[in-house]
Amino acid sequence: MAQCQDVKAICDRLSRIEGHIRGVKKMVEERKACEDILIQIAAVESATHKVGQIILEDHIAGCVIDGIKNGKEEETLKKLKSALNKFI
Repeated sequence: MAQCQDVKAICDRLSRIEGHIRGVKKMVEERKACEDILIQIAAVESATHKVGQIILEDHIAGCVIDGIKNGKEEETLKKLKSALNKFI
């Protein structure tokens, strides 16, 4: 994330997700229908996954390319595989 091109856009997405989580918590506190809560949880999961995709794409475009250009192919690929395993 050291070379992230659009930190503000990612932070804005995370702020929206944070608000959405508060909304889900309120739904639980108000004892809304389980189906409705589960739909909202699925939406939160999708939104957080999208943020992860954006960060991963940025990691590949920045850190991975730089690592390969600097002759650190093996170390860079090892780190990429680790990141992918954690994300997936």
